[in-house]
Amino acid sequence: MSAMLTIENVSVSYGKVDAVRDVSLEVQPGQIVSVIGPNGAVKTTLMLATMGLLPLRGRITFEGTDLADLDVEGRVERGLCLVPETRELFAEMSVRDNLILGAYSRRDRHDLQADMHDVYRRFPRLRERSTQAAGTLSGGERQMLALGRALMAKPKLLILDEPSLGLAPLIVREIFTTIASLRELGVSILLVEQNARAALETADVGYVLETGEVVQSGPAESLINDPRLISAYLGSH
Repeated sequence: MSAMLTIENVSVSYGKVDAVRDVSLEVQPGQIVSVIGPNGAVKTTLMLATMGLLPLRGRITFEGTDLADLDVEGRVERGLCLVPETRELFAEMSVRDNLILGAYSRRDRHDLQADMHDVYRRFPRLRERSTQAAGTLSGGERQMLALGRALMAKPKLLILDEPSLGLAPLIVREIFTTIASLRELGVSILLVEQNARAALETADVGYVLETGEVVQSGPAESLINDPRLISAYLGSH
């Protein structure tokens, strides 16, 4: 099976400093791949470069197509969608209008209502607050809305940047349960997450980034039992 997303020897620099150095990873169709590592901008930098928001050296292909000549909108139209850690909601607009905006790049407008019902099924609180301004939602509800808006774009690959950031443990569990459930839609997921244990418990494959480089990778179930990773990132249950 050929990979859906392939990142090959990618480096990203800020001035003369390489933040990301020679990183390679891949996401297979239907897979959840997690990128974990210490705090810092490196993981987010890699995701922004993948979306075309930062210049890079190296090669990124999506479904066999080199992304070098595609801008952000072109990548979204191909089926790549990023949920940034800042969530980037339109605070003054209603929950419903934020969801509708998620579908702006789609050509199949006739399915919007059904897709919105699916988002509301996954996140019942969004249905309850559909007419409420996004800026008045709680942190957990804002993350649900960011995920729901991304799903309205009908992505093939969803890039999630720190979806648990700033959320209470109960909400974190709910968010990760939803992320795992997206397999039923056939959506592949690239998950960047500081909560290493939750990420690896959800993922099929994990990559560990340290000082801008991949230092370890493999099946998530083997990484979660690795003594070095337990000591560095996972802690005890």
